[in-house]
Amino acid sequence: MTASLVRFKLAAYTRSHRLFQPMIGLLVMLGVFFSAPVPPGKELSSYADSAGLLILVFAWATRGLLDTEPATQRLISMTAAGRPGRETGAGLLAALVVNLGMAAFAVVLPLVIGFTATPTAGDLAQGVVLHLLGLSVGTALGALTSRPILPSPAVSMLVLFGGYLVLLLVGITPVGRFTVPIMLWMRAANAGTLDGALPTLSAAALFWTAAGLVAYLRLRRTRP
Repeated sequence: MTASLVRFKLAAYTRSHRLFQPMIGLLVMLGVFFSAPVPPGKELSSYADSAGLLILVFAWATRGLLDTEPATQRLISMTAAGRPGRETGAGLLAALVVNLGMAAFAVVLPLVIGFTATPTAGDLAQGVVLHLLGLSVGTALGALTSRPILPSPAVSMLVLFGGYLVLLLVGITPVGRFTVPIMLWMRAANAGTLDGALPTLSAAALFWTAAGLVAYLRLRRTRP
């Protein structure tokens, strides 16, 4: 049943053309990142910047997917699923599928047209990890700003963009290590210290992602 719901949500999202909005944002950002060739040795820092800035695109895609179905259709899906949690989980899984596709594109594209040298296996692996962290954070942020949680489109967009901006600004303060460490992983990649810092940064990002998703799931119990 969950797999069927995921396919249904992906099909509805595709038919609604909402996917075009984050895809355009993705292409614009990648076009800016790689408008000039990335010099040898800078591949990892480029990946780190990409993963951090694309969080906004991942959040936008998640919000759009979860907003595709009207409230009545969500209630029908909950009834058909047997348990409300299945419908909610299927929405998150569908959002992850979309974001995984965009993250994969963001990792592969510079290998074709952006980098002047092939990154090492270690740098490529760390770039993949950073994009996975970025999509996880973006998925949580997008879920918390979706229509079931914030019915007003204006408030939703304000919280989405404002929340992302707060994450960036707080990241440059002394308490940044206790929040989603977007700026910290960018700095570590540029300083060449990401190898040692990545486990700690990953743990912090995943902790806040899990907290955001738990909050979303709990709120959805009373806001179908």
